[in-house]
Amino acid sequence: MTGFITWTANPVLFQLGFFAVRWYSLMFLIGFTIGYYIIYKMFKHEGARQEWIDKLLIYVAIATIVGSRLGHVFFYQWDYYSQHPLDIIKIWEGGLASHGGTIGIIIAILLYSKYVTKKSPIWTFDRLVVPVALVGALIRIGNLFNHEIYGHDTTLPWGFRFIENLHGWMAGADPIFTAPCHPTQIYEALAYLALFSLLMVMYWKYNCQERKGLIFGVFLTWLFSARFFIEFIKNVQVEFEEGMALNMGQWLSVPFIIAGVVLIIYALSHKREHIDFPERFADDPLPRRKRN
Repeated sequence: MTGFITWTANPVLFQLGFFAVRWYSLMFLIGFTIGYYIIYKMFKHEGARQEWIDKLLIYVAIATIVGSRLGHVFFYQWDYYSQHPLDIIKIWEGGLASHGGTIGIIIAILLYSKYVTKKSPIWTFDRLVVPVALVGALIRIGNLFNHEIYGHDTTLPWGFRFIENLHGWMAGADPIFTAPCHPTQIYEALAYLALFSLLMVMYWKYNCQERKGLIFGVFLTWLFSARFFIEFIKNVQVEFEEGMALNMGQWLSVPFIIAGVVLIIYALSHKREHIDFPERFADDPLPRRKRN
């Protein structure tokens, strides 16, 4: 058997005593750091309040972790966690669902818009989803390092052989490899990177934020359509999905795709709203005038 890649990357980047830095956590950190910078530039570009940025980061960070965890608990393994509720907090053992993270972020932005910006939630979504697309790509790279969420067997030359007994291998056992299979983590990461590039162009070159809901609609439609189709070649995450025509990830993607299409139609059918770009935060002190 030739033409495949044997993937032996260690999920742990480095370890200091009991403290381990994992690639997955690093991808999260990089994504949030770059995302913070992008939001900073956007808010300054449009003259928003600088104090909104840190609050937004807190809302989104908490919502992403809590939502992703609860999404996995309720959508995929409720039978187990209903009997072992204390295990819900053990996020270090794995088990995060992107659909749950999305729902968590939506709820967080509704609260953020009500109590912080006093603006329509769509205003925040049209800006936030740009870096979120990048974070999604980096998280899938983290999944690649974790040898998880891969696809069906394949004879394609870029098929990956992942380590099945990952925990045993990390403890010193010989690795047991899968058959070559689709690296669906890479497929999704590339799809999300392409989406990130598109959204950056829409915002910075074409000022599509002036069409309320358009950027958010494109994000939902593209991201969850990619997720829907890639799921056809991805292994199921839990046993109850075996034999389903559409798995849980696909069923959960459908409402987001519909919502995205509705937002795109709404945005394109309404008048473009002009936005001034003062290139300074609203709460910055005005520069003093020079005396003659």
